[in-house]
Amino acid sequence: MKTLVLRKPVIAVTGSSGKTTTKEMIASVLQRRWKVYKSAENRNNRAHLRHHAKKIRSSHQAIVLEYGMSARGHLRRSCKIIKPNMAVITMIGTAHIGNVGGTVEGLIQAKSELILNMNQTGTLFLNADDENSKRLNTRTFQGIIVKVGINNKADYQALDVRSTQQGMNFGVKLLGTYHEFFIPILGTHNVYNALFAMAVADRLGFSPEQIKEGLENYRRPGRRLRVYHRENSVCLIDDTFNANPNSVKAAIDVLTTISKENNIAVLGSMSELGRYSRRGHKEVGRYLADKNITYLFTYGTGAKIIGKAAISNGFPSARVIHSISRNTLHKRLKRTINPGSTVLVKGSHNMMMNKTVRFLKSGT
Repeated sequence: MKTLVLRKPVIAVTGSSGKTTTKEMIASVLQRRWKVYKSAENRNNRAHLRHHAKKIRSSHQAIVLEYGMSARGHLRRSCKIIKPNMAVITMIGTAHIGNVGGTVEGLIQAKSELILNMNQTGTLFLNADDENSKRLNTRTFQGIIVKVGINNKADYQALDVRSTQQGMNFGVKLLGTYHEFFIPILGTHNVYNALFAMAVADRLGFSPEQIKEGLENYRRPGRRLRVYHRENSVCLIDDTFNANPNSVKAAIDVLTTISKENNIAVLGSMSELGRYSRRGHKEVGRYLADKNITYLFTYGTGAKIIGKAAISNGFPSARVIHSISRNTLHKRLKRTINPGSTVLVKGSHNMMMNKTVRFLKSGT
């Protein structure tokens, strides 16, 4: 199949976390003015891209596509199908690390394939606060590199980041003028996704008002930090689409930000970590031990390591409950959840933690 090369903006979005949300935010802003083709849901592999190539029409004024990567060569081959002239790398965590030799260096090399195979005079958007992104191979790239950030100096830097019950507020200076923005999703990590959308849109000539409207009204992907308020003031956070150490830690931050007591974390195992699996699950346990969590429920072989690591780092052992069957997990949760509890449910896609969400929505 011949590589599809277009003169209009072709924006590829990749990264260990935040791809789908960032893609949806970018598309929502650009749709304020343009007819946009975007990849549906998280359809981001090579077969999906070949399908997208057939569906793109001359009437589309911009193309926004998610480029998935689960092994070396995937991003290079994706660029051979549709060559992007703008590329966003959200961050480099440990998702799929087991498929690239179990090392962060392997992930960095695999993600760098997008930079090496996109239009070499295009625009690349990177996360200034992500240490691994600083190690990406940009040596031969001849285009423009734009950075977003919160903590480190960046071309698009969020200021005064604040969490509310409805989402995140933050400010950004655009062309020297301070503007306030809001996104209807929780988590500081989602502010980075919004900054990427803002940076892309601003570079394409969209106004601050169009960016604000697009961010406030983007299509929120399912099972990603969806908050449900149940009877007896029980708050349920559904973040069950997938999981890796970075995204689990981000979800824990959301849980402990929106609630100060009766916090329950229900964590399933994380997949595709390979030889990094034990280390990755321990990393989450250590991180959680220091947080305002009342109970930790774990489900799956890997998740059991999270509980053990949490205990060894000072979390009360009596408040760590591991289950080997989903039915047992649900019975224990039902006994533990009290009025006013806030419950986070997260795990890798194959752990089907959405079944636990369904149970809690109907059974508590």
